[in-house]
Amino acid sequence: MELVSFLKVLWKHKNLLIIIPLVTIIISYFLVKNLADKYVSKSQIATGIIDESRHLLDKESNSAAQAQQINQSFSNLIEIMKLKKLINQVSYQLILHDLTSPTPFKPYSKLFLSMNAGAKKHAIELFKGKFQRMEPLDYYNKDENGLNELMRSMKYDERSLREDLLIVRDEDSDFISVSCESPNPQLSAFVVNVLCREFINYYTHTIKQNETDAVTFLANLMDEKREALNRKTAQLQQYKIANGVLNLEEQSKGIFDQIMIYNDRKQQAEKDVASYNGALNNIDNKFDPKDRNYIEATLNKYNTAVVGTQEQLHLLTDKYVRSNFAPQYKAQIDSLTKQLTQQINLTSDKYITNPLTGKDALVTQKLTLEVSRDLAKYSIVAINSALNQLNAKFNRLVPFDATVKTYNFELDIASKEYLDVLNKYNETNLKSTFSIKLRQVDYATPDAAEPSKKMLLIILSGFAAFAFCIITLFVIYFFDDTVKQPAELVNQTNLPSLGYLNAVTGGTLDLKKLWDVEHREKMKHFKELIRSIRFEVDQELKGEKVLAITSLAHHEGKTVLAISLAYSYAMINKKVLLIDGNFGNPTITNTTQPRLYIEDYFKNNPDNYEAFSGATTVLGNHGGDVTLLEVSDEKFIRSRFNELKTKYDIIIIETPALSSLNKSKEWILFANKTIAVFEANKGVKKSQRNDLNYLRNLNEKFAGWILNKASIPEG
Repeated sequence: MELVSFLKVLWKHKNLLIIIPLVTIIISYFLVKNLADKYVSKSQIATGIIDESRHLLDKESNSAAQAQQINQSFSNLIEIMKLKKLINQVSYQLILHDLTSPTPFKPYSKLFLSMNAGAKKHAIELFKGKFQRMEPLDYYNKDENGLNELMRSMKYDERSLREDLLIVRDEDSDFISVSCESPNPQLSAFVVNVLCREFINYYTHTIKQNETDAVTFLANLMDEKREALNRKTAQLQQYKIANGVLNLEEQSKGIFDQIMIYNDRKQQAEKDVASYNGALNNIDNKFDPKDRNYIEATLNKYNTAVVGTQEQLHLLTDKYVRSNFAPQYKAQIDSLTKQLTQQINLTSDKYITNPLTGKDALVTQKLTLEVSRDLAKYSIVAINSALNQLNAKFNRLVPFDATVKTYNFELDIASKEYLDVLNKYNETNLKSTFSIKLRQVDYATPDAAEPSKKMLLIILSGFAAFAFCIITLFVIYFFDDTVKQPAELVNQTNLPSLGYLNAVTGGTLDLKKLWDVEHREKMKHFKELIRSIRFEVDQELKGEKVLAITSLAHHEGKTVLAISLAYSYAMINKKVLLIDGNFGNPTITNTTQPRLYIEDYFKNNPDNYEAFSGATTVLGNHGGDVTLLEVSDEKFIRSRFNELKTKYDIIIIETPALSSLNKSKEWILFANKTIAVFEANKGVKKSQRNDLNYLRNLNEKFAGWILNKASIPEG
């Protein structure tokens, strides 16, 4: 529905939609017909960023490069090419060309023509110096600012050149395209080639210098880290030499293993001593004290030999323990043990025991056990001595271990730093060797003129004007809150509608003339709408006879509706009384010139008035600042209305507008139904809210709205 309404607005303004774009097209034609032709020169720069043939040694690292990194590399190159200092280099070359060449790229400007030979020579020297040093012009220097104005007058300044330059990457390729558009093909090619050359030189010098600085810095840093690593290594070596430390971990492990072995042997020796003592106690209990004295007296010389052998065995056992149980001592111990066994057996061969007793075997066993016990006891002493020495050595290694670990920790850090710097140095050195090498693979050359865009500009101007008109009309339509259809009036007032009337141009208020022009379609349609309203009014009256016609404001069309509705009722043989109740603007009275007036009929004693006659009667008023209840009181007026109801089938009252306050409400007081006229293409004002509330409070007494002068098509 909204779209249809908007299309109606467009159709209403169709002439505007045709004229404005047409005028715009004509103006555009005269503006663009004298435009100069444009010449575009293009060049390509190969970057080598994604060229596999130029990344043979660093192919692995290049293949791992992500698309984002590649895009960043191209973006950096393009932004470098757009640097102000590089564009200035092109500007200097352009102005120097025109200053030194008899065939300039552009016609000389007024400022250029005003220069004498000395000024030109000075300008050439200054521009050459700026070009060689890649320096910008100082705008705060009067002399240099004047030269800058010279370039601006020739459109060679940095801002003007940027407008004609286009620098982009060719899709996903390895090339960067540089193009320039100008009225001169030689100028376009010159700008592109100079910019590419200066960019390649600047990038090569700058990037190589940065790479060289980076490699030099990393080389110096690598030397420092290597010296630090060597210094830490030498400190560790000197400490180990000074303290006799070879390998703390192996040494401590060996000492610990020896301590565990000695502890095991000590436990075994203590166990042997305990077992030997137990066995000797059992043997001693079997001997008589007298036999013991006899044995000790008899075996004295044999015991001396045994004791000597035992001493030798003790010394050899001590050496065996101290040598960490060396195998060579084991053979000697076994030999002495065998000799000691023979000496003990020799004591048993002599009949030195009491022949009356059979205890010679016990004596031999006892001597053997005593020797074994003594060996075990002595070995315990030797083992304890060795354990003490081993523990002392182990404890002595503890501070060495802490210091060596500190040195090792510092050495690890120094080694890691050195390796990191070495890897970074190798990587940077490799990248610098195979860094990006820019090449201008396609030089710009003067080309033919570009296809003319004049027709396209003219067409676009027409479309732009047409679109502007459409948008303007849409904005007006969107913010337009005026009432154009009965449904809109119902939505804004929350009151019902009975119908609408179309706009009548050139009409008259003469009843017969208004209805007799059958050949005019507007009048025919108007008559059909009046008939429809008459039917709706009859449905609302339901046998009642008094109908009041009012409006929110003056000049809404109450008079036309009242006259037309009265004549419509007369056409169906109804006796109609039309009352002009608008004292302030008695249009019906002035138009019809009635014989009867309200002031005469509604007097308290109106004895002198002409009798009502005819099918349609008009009751006018003399006008003036007067109201109905000032003419007579309510009771009398109501009685007069009752008389009129007996004489007429329908009584139509045109009341003043509701903006006149009580003047309209006094007439509505005596009406059975009230209808209100609202002129189309007007909005409901905030000041009319009280009047709308009044109509709503009438409830069933208010029949509905009549939208007047509506632009609603037939059908």
